[in-house]
Amino acid sequence: MTPIVRTHLQRIDAPPAEVFPLLCPVREAEWLDGWREHCEVLFTRSGVAERDCVFRTPAGADEMVWLVTLHDAGARRVEFARVVPGLEAGTLRLAVLPDGPDRSFVHVEYTVHALSAAAAPRVAERWEEAAFRANQEHWEASMNHFLRTGAMLPAR
Repeated sequence: MTPIVRTHLQRIDAPPAEVFPLLCPVREAEWLDGWREHCEVLFTRSGVAERDCVFRTPAGADEMVWLVTLHDAGARRVEFARVVPGLEAGTLRLAVLPDGPDRSFVHVEYTVHALSAAAAPRVAERWEEAAFRANQEHWEASMNHFLRTGAMLPAR
């Protein structure tokens, strides 16, 4: 089965040094409405994102387990392995790049594999392009709102 790959380039109104630390399962609760209630951190040595940090979130009616596989603050890159048992497995790769002195790009790349032929239609529906774009645009707007105001943008 061919994996599904979805990419997006977010534009964030803050320098990379301010943006990168927010790409964290713990810190995300500061700026993304609903995250605190849906993310359960299972392991972290430092209390924030780091290599081998483990957390879980709901994935529709299912549960997704995440593992931080790379956390490079110097290069401003973080990667996650993610699994919804019986349905899908994949990766999320995030890279924060400068866009002038006070702005950043966040390059987002998801790669998703259906775990069976029977799961493939459901996975394809979950990763439909328009829904992915809408989710990424909300994520971008939420981070920008937080960085501008210090407050959470209410969920849609």
